[in-house]
Amino acid sequence: MLRYMTAGESHGKGLIIIIDGVPSGLKFDVSCINPVLAERQKGYGRGGRQKIETDSADIISGVRFGRTTGAPVSVMIKNRDFENWKKILSVSEISGAVGEFNVPRPGHADLSGGVKYAHHDFRNVLERASARETAARVVSGACAKVLLKEIGIDVFGYVINIAGVLTDDDTRMGIDAVKKRISELDKKYGANLRFPGENEIPVIIRKIRAAVEEGETLGGVVKVITSPLPMGLGDYTQWDKKLDAMIARSLMSIQAIKGVEFGLGFACAGTPGSKFHDSIQYSAQKGFYRASNNAGGMEGGMSDGEPLIVKAAMKPISTVRKGIDSVNARSKKRVKTVYERSDICAVPAAAIVAEAAVAFELANAALTKFGGDTVAEFKLNHNNYIKYVKNF
Repeated sequence: MLRYMTAGESHGKGLIIIIDGVPSGLKFDVSCINPVLAERQKGYGRGGRQKIETDSADIISGVRFGRTTGAPVSVMIKNRDFENWKKILSVSEISGAVGEFNVPRPGHADLSGGVKYAHHDFRNVLERASARETAARVVSGACAKVLLKEIGIDVFGYVINIAGVLTDDDTRMGIDAVKKRISELDKKYGANLRFPGENEIPVIIRKIRAAVEEGETLGGVVKVITSPLPMGLGDYTQWDKKLDAMIARSLMSIQAIKGVEFGLGFACAGTPGSKFHDSIQYSAQKGFYRASNNAGGMEGGMSDGEPLIVKAAMKPISTVRKGIDSVNARSKKRVKTVYERSDICAVPAAAIVAEAAVAFELANAALTKFGGDTVAEFKLNHNNYIKYVKNF
């Protein structure tokens, strides 16, 4: 079983992630992590925090001479901004008063978390609930992607909608073509939107600029696709073994994600069954395959042999410069929310985090299916299974 746990606060000393269950012999070092951390910090409309932090990973355990040992892999990402927050976030008692954060912000965990843990100073909540935590999750995805690559599975997350401006230019493109197109467009426009529709990019840039001027924030939709998956990852026999359910849970756990759909998703509700369901085909070369992929590669909680297609909707960032009506938790007086700093649009970053979330769940499902304490054993079991499926 592959699992992870994160710790750390947004402005604390740093973020820590422990990944348990990684097979031994996997080639893994900071060169697998740091480029992905850098991608997470890019994007037109990101806030001032990205100018302060340059995230880099420090592998603490579980790797020796560039390969995993089978022990838990632990990684730390230091927060450079901690120097400015030493007193406010001191782990020891301090003398003198520190201003409390008493105004809960709509859209954040502030009020519910404060009530739950008896914090009137919502700093205790927001530091941990912050999307800064996703930097640690990206590490888990980086490890998972390296493991999946060993069995020929690629995972890619990108943007298909920002502020209602959407594209369908990607619908007939495979994962390699989408990657190439996005790389070309990001270089051309220098906006790092991770968006495959060229005609819409100037419109999106204008919308983000307008949001900056108006003190607003913007949301959107991210999409994660894969190369074809082996048939039978996941399980239909229990609700909590279904792969699509595990992916949905992982995506919904990402800060600001409010909806998840596979394949055609909610559009299936208005589509006749004969047109929605993916007809089964067979050839000696391919074995069983589908004529379409409306199900997004998932049937009965299992992979059906096609590429995975999953989308997640991200709400606008909750920290709004113009302020939103709230109530001071101490005085109970009506006030506007206090603005520190935030992103205007973080949808491209959400695509990186979604990619990590999906990759981790796929890696866990693959390890559950194929087993193996070593990468060599994992690959051997996978290869034997692929031969079995082709000859079924």
